[in-house]
Amino acid sequence: MVLTEFKTIKGFVLDVDGVLTDGTVQVNEAGEQLRTFNIKDGYAIQLAIKKGYPIFIITGGASIGVERRLQGLGVKEIHSRVVDKLSKLQALAKDYHLGLDQLMYIGDDIPDFSCMRSVGLAVSPADAVEEIKKISHYISAFNGGKGVVRELIEKVLKVQGNWYEDETIKSI
Repeated sequence: MVLTEFKTIKGFVLDVDGVLTDGTVQVNEAGEQLRTFNIKDGYAIQLAIKKGYPIFIITGGASIGVERRLQGLGVKEIHSRVVDKLSKLQALAKDYHLGLDQLMYIGDDIPDFSCMRSVGLAVSPADAVEEIKKISHYISAFNGGKGVVRELIEKVLKVQGNWYEDETIKSI
């Protein structure tokens, strides 16, 4: 894929489990579900928000810890317990005056299928299920929770000239 295809992206839609996390859920003795996030994904999310890109989280799961982590990164649109992801995606695009073709959706499993078929750029982690890989425009070299979000946000922001906060880094 030529990176110029990333030039039209104006917003990012992310699943949580299997994308922002490796899909592993640990359960402690109190019954709380714990997930691990990649700090580099967090940096990319914060920078994208700072540069004016909306980040939409659409997940079927629900976790106060996940919501707190994402809120701490500045994500305003966190939608948990979503059964119909496509309807939620369409509503968010409308609310933000974005065409679906201006959105990148990063998903890894069957619940992401309809959304990924509807957006301008469908992306999957390297360890996504085969059905999702088959419809992806781009398959990351990274597994879910291991930097896939960082890779894709970085590619979009670099192609659009928005990646670097410090101009001196550009010359390296």
